[in-house]
Order: sequence, then structure tokens, then C-alpha cells
Amino acid sequence: MTITAIILTYNESVHIERCIKSLLPVCNEIFIVDSFSSDNTKEITAALGAKFYQHPWKNHAEQFNWGLDNLSIKSEWVMRMDADEYLTEELIVEIKRKINDLPKDINGVVIKRRVHFMDRWIKHGGYYPTYLLRIFKYGKGKCENRWMDEHIKISEGRTIILENDLVDDNLNNLTWWSNKHNNYATREAVDMLNIKYKFLEYDGVDILQEDTQYKKKRLLKEKVYSHFPLFVRPFFYFVYRYFLKLGFLDGKPGLIWHFLQGFWYRFLVDAKIYDIERRAKKENKTIPKVIAEHYGINI
Repeated sequence: MTITAIILTYNESVHIERCIKSLLPVCNEIFIVDSFSSDNTKEITAALGAKFYQHPWKNHAEQFNWGLDNLSIKSEWVMRMDADEYLTEELIVEIKRKINDLPKDINGVVIKRRVHFMDRWIKHGGYYPTYLLRIFKYGKGKCENRWMDEHIKISEGRTIILENDLVDDNLNNLTWWSNKHNNYATREAVDMLNIKYKFLEYDGVDILQEDTQYKKKRLLKEKVYSHFPLFVRPFFYFVYRYFLKLGFLDGKPGLIWHFLQGFWYRFLVDAKIYDIERRAKKENKTIPKVIAEHYGINI
């Protein structure tokens, strides 16, 4: 059986070689869907034999689905990878050993992701393992149409979970990380506001995947977390992660990670929600209008 990988990129020269080299043992083809990088991402990918395409960026979901619809994919399976991720040697062996012997009704393969931050594996705080559907039969899977926290969903069949991990290890500095999460916070604010105002029609993970970890997390987000007061919920979320889920065992990198990702980021999301609602009331405009005018997202 054959696997094609799709990687979305924008200025990923620091990561892309590591990612592609980890995929070469298991993938027959590797496609890059680039958002007009200004670094040498294209040259690196070409030297490694990956096929390079460019498409204007809107969000992760639309970019990945554009790849599914427009690339000349000939394989039975498709794999979604981020440029700052790579497969462990154990996972490479497991994929090669198992992919050819899966039952015919298996249309999705779930992989555990581990996050490395400042050279530290973040094992605690409820952050490991994170289960993600990353390999699926071509024609049986799509990315959810969401602005944030999008996942692959399959249209039919069953999924299995592999035993070994892929690694998310971003090598950029903390300023880059903060800027990235500032942008994420805007998209997250759109999602959280949509829970309240329902100005967007979102699809969700398929009912066949109703027992997946990410569907349970989304249920908690939409039915519990979203109903807590602004600015209070980030505090309780951080306490839950850092103390109750033992995030403090991850050392100094863990303190930075759990505080920034579990409190600062969530607080920033709430601040943007507050700002958008405030502006909508003050300017007598709709929420989508304010988001477009002040945050540059045309919904």
C-alpha cells in the first residue's frame, strides 16, 4: 500500500528537511502546499524530491482540503503532517509493519503526538498523549471546516491507534512562538464567539469518531469551558493543568509552556473576545463585521 504526505508550509526552512527525511521511509510521494514563503523552503523541498505547490492562505482547513482536491494524489493513503513535526524511528517501523495488513474497513489511523518545548518533552499537564487522526484512505477523509482546532474526519469505516509517536518540536525562538499564538488567539476567539453567536456553519468530527479524545475535549470546550466567565476560566484551566495534572513535573520549560499556553494564551483569547464584543456594541456592528475590520479575518 502507498502513502502520500501533505505538508503545509510558510517559511519553514528550519524544519522542513527534518520533517521530509522522517517521511521518506514510509511515503511514496510528499506534497508541499506553500503559502508563498520568502525563505528557501522551496529549494530545500525540491532537493529532497518533494513536489512543491503554492496556494493563497486562508486557514489550515481550507489549505489542506485544497491540497486534497487539487494535487495529483495516486496513493491509497494520505498523511497529514506539520512542517515542525517528525516521525520517531519506532513509528516509522510500526507504520511499515502494519499499514499493509490493516482490515479493509479501517479508513483512519490515529497517531500519538508528543510535544517538545525548549528541548523538554512535555509529558504532563494532560498534554501527552494527544491522539490525532493523521493517516486516512484517500477519498474517505477531509479536514473539518473550522478556523481553529481543526481535525481530520472520515466519512465511513473504523480507525485504529498506533503505539508509537510523532514529535512536535518547533525550533523557533520564544518571540516567534508568542507571535504565532497571538495569531492563534484571534482564530480561537472567532471559534469561541461562534459558539455564542453562531454566525458560522461549522462541520464537526464524524459521528463514527465520537469516542475520540479530541471530540471529548471539544465537548468540554463548547459545553463547559465556554460558559465560564471571561478571564476567570484561564486561571482555573492553568491551575488544573499545572497542579492537578502535574504540569510542574515538566521543569522550567514546563512552567513556561503551561503558563504561556495554558494561561497567557487563553487569557489573550478572552481579551480579544471582550474587545470584539465591546467594539460591536460601541460601533453598532455585527460580530463578523468587527472581526473583519479590526482583526483582518473575513468570515
